[in-house]
Amino acid sequence: MTAHVIADDAEALTVAAALAKEFRGGASARDAERRLPHAEVDKLSASGLLAVTVPAAHGGADVGALTLAEIFRLLASADGSLAQIPQSHFVYVNVIRRQGTEEQRKFFFAEVLAGRRFGNAQSEAGTRHVQEIRTRLTPRTDGSYVLTGVKHYATGALFADWIPVLARAEDDELHVAYVPRDAPGLTVIDDWDGMGQRTTASGTVRLDAVPVPADRVLPHHLTFRGPQLHGAVAQLLHAAIDTGIAGGALTEAAAFVRTKSRPWFESGTDTAAEDPLLIQRFGELALRVRASEALLREAARTVDAARTGPTDDSAAEASIAVAAAKAHAADTAVEVAGALFEVAGTRAALDSLNLHRHWRDARTHTLHDPARWKIQHIGRYVLNGTRPPRHGLL
Repeated sequence: MTAHVIADDAEALTVAAALAKEFRGGASARDAERRLPHAEVDKLSASGLLAVTVPAAHGGADVGALTLAEIFRLLASADGSLAQIPQSHFVYVNVIRRQGTEEQRKFFFAEVLAGRRFGNAQSEAGTRHVQEIRTRLTPRTDGSYVLTGVKHYATGALFADWIPVLARAEDDELHVAYVPRDAPGLTVIDDWDGMGQRTTASGTVRLDAVPVPADRVLPHHLTFRGPQLHGAVAQLLHAAIDTGIAGGALTEAAAFVRTKSRPWFESGTDTAAEDPLLIQRFGELALRVRASEALLREAARTVDAARTGPTDDSAAEASIAVAAAKAHAADTAVEVAGALFEVAGTRAALDSLNLHRHWRDARTHTLHDPARWKIQHIGRYVLNGTRPPRHGLL
């Protein structure tokens, strides 16, 4: 595969905006037919957009969190499912950056610059909670490993060249094993049937004694031994997806009201777009979206400020800022996507129009992790100065 190499933040945003415009046209049909976006994901790779966080020393643009968040917001405003597919890709590029050896960085960053994609195999079903990982990384006498386990909600695995697998070693510490998509013993099953985010390819990954060379394993547990931005970056991208879904829903609602809705007879107006009560409601919804966008930008700037040598305080500030953005964006996405029907009227509920995809996407994606716990951590931080915990979900 040959991929373009993006030079800087400005070019990354230009490319993202152009792709979002292109992807928007087919988003409804892909969702309605559950047609996986193979061609669109290939275009993401070829554009160079998936390599924009590769460090400059390895030939990448090394864009900041502010740019990365905007890339995801733009893509999600066009297609919430498509935007979620590369979220794990960037998370696991970041793992290599922080925990990889120089040789591992050299190899994998070259793969990313060439357009190779990372999926994920993180979550497991039937465990006590999300942090319980049963997948095992067992050492062999030659220094290599074998992987055994079953993963669920493996977003992007069907599109991946490499599947990073979260597993526990003999000492019960967390590691990430980077496994080729075609590795013997690895099976990806397309069994995701969620009501929303239908085309994320978030299926099941089965690992049956999958061989893994020693140099494809990274010590992820070390990420959380000191101040870290791993969780903040991962959650920032989720917040950007929710913010983008909200903005896309508002844009489509406005277009529908301007072109297809009839005014309520008591309004005394010739068009629905002149109805003062609809104008009021659109103003309220726009305020919600603008607030989410502002919180997203502020969170990204806080992450960027902490990137060079994060301290306990700067990392905590970043996590809290991202938690605020994510909690607000989640509420906004669900509210705005639901209000689309309120402002557009009965015709908007026709299944053939598929306007409900915005709400289905928002409701499904915002279940990723509970906003109520983010608000708890914000409250503890503000009231008692308690720093948030170090884990990948905050």
